[in-house]
Amino acid sequence: MTAVREVVVEADGGSRGNPGPAGYGAVVLDPVTGETLAERAEYIGVATNNVAEYKGLVAGLKAARELFPDAAVHVRMDSKLVVEQMSGRWKIKHPDMKPLAAEAARVFPARQVRYEWIPREKNKHADRLANEAMDAGKRGRQWEPSASSAALDASAARSASAAPSGPPGDAAAGAARARAALAGTGTGTSSGTRTGSGTGAGSSGAGAPAADGLFAADEAIAAQARASLAAAATAERESASSGDFEAEAGVRGHEPAPAAPAAPGWGAPDMGAPATFVLLRHGETALTPEKRFSGSGGSDPELSAAGLRQADAVAAALAARGTVQDIVSSPLRRCRQTAEAVAARLGLDVRIEDGLRETDFGAWEGLTFAEVRERYADDLDAWLASPKAAPTGGGESFATVARRVSATRDRLTTTYAGRTVLLVTHVTPVKTLVRLALGAPPESLFRMELSAASLSAVAYYTDGNASVRLLNDTSHLR
Repeated sequence: MTAVREVVVEADGGSRGNPGPAGYGAVVLDPVTGETLAERAEYIGVATNNVAEYKGLVAGLKAARELFPDAAVHVRMDSKLVVEQMSGRWKIKHPDMKPLAAEAARVFPARQVRYEWIPREKNKHADRLANEAMDAGKRGRQWEPSASSAALDASAARSASAAPSGPPGDAAAGAARARAALAGTGTGTSSGTRTGSGTGAGSSGAGAPAADGLFAADEAIAAQARASLAAAATAERESASSGDFEAEAGVRGHEPAPAAPAAPGWGAPDMGAPATFVLLRHGETALTPEKRFSGSGGSDPELSAAGLRQADAVAAALAARGTVQDIVSSPLRRCRQTAEAVAARLGLDVRIEDGLRETDFGAWEGLTFAEVRERYADDLDAWLASPKAAPTGGGESFATVARRVSATRDRLTTTYAGRTVLLVTHVTPVKTLVRLALGAPPESLFRMELSAASLSAVAYYTDGNASVRLLNDTSHLR
């Protein structure tokens, strides 16, 4: 009996804006030799991450069917959402996903396909193709295979010159032609993160997460605002160029227009994919409902029963949206517990970042505001009056915390350029990130309220601009 041929399909997709300019990549591989049998990539206009990922899956499956219609197909993707939905373990609720999932299911009989989630580091080939497609779309073109995107394989190049031919419809000859035609594109790796602008950034997750756009950082609005500022600066400098910059995110379904020439000394607005931080305050501890100071210098309390329920609820909500790609947490126990609940749902690891810890409130730890007023009235007045004043007993001032948080922000923005990252942290770091993004004064910290287990988002661009979505959302708890 002839053995059933097996092939591996790896697919990925991304959106720079979510929704925003989007593309997918897919590769068909020989599971034994690792040889690239086919590559597919396409710029698809404005779409969400999830739509792009599903389209990548469909393209990869169709490419495999063209080569080996009777093959057993092993699909590997770093999208937990797609893998779980196509495996039948998660329901498909979003109306944009249902027809794409149905199309993917029709390509091969279900018995011939199995799905596996893999870390993004193992999906670099498809990731690179998706980025190439988005880069091509940014230039107003469609993706074409190019040897410049990966090292040439000399032996594959030689085999290309001797590629056999055969009659149309001959599967073996078709496969050989496909391998020969694609031999020059190699299997190079992506050097950066998953969604980006062609400078090493990867492919999926530039805006805030969620196919429903809940965390989208209003890419179109933000881009248009930056474009307007750049155009105003150009006019002020008496530029000879004319016309406005068009936001890359654009109107749904429209191709992005090329930017107008910048005036001398002025750069075009940065339209690259931002690092989007979904800011999650930890769930409740026993101190939370009593409104007691609880920082990094106290007892390091654990989540209460209510806090554990909140962590599970926000984990389910984020899993349903399916676009958080990395998780970074404060080292304090209440954040780690919250982060681990989300990580377990998303199949991700948790990175600990000391810069996300809460303020050290010194002698005020564990006290209510009224108790601090009673015991340390002068110190409290000074603290309320100046961000440079520290709590009694060697605590941290808000100015000190702002320096720590801004340094952490800069590191994480560089590390996670183009990705959507869940930062599990505390009241002061969340408020500080929002304040810094808005350019608001330190006293604005006292004018924000942040609920336990609430979500907000800030998208940071490489040109220094930021776009803020103030959600303070607790809908996942109801």
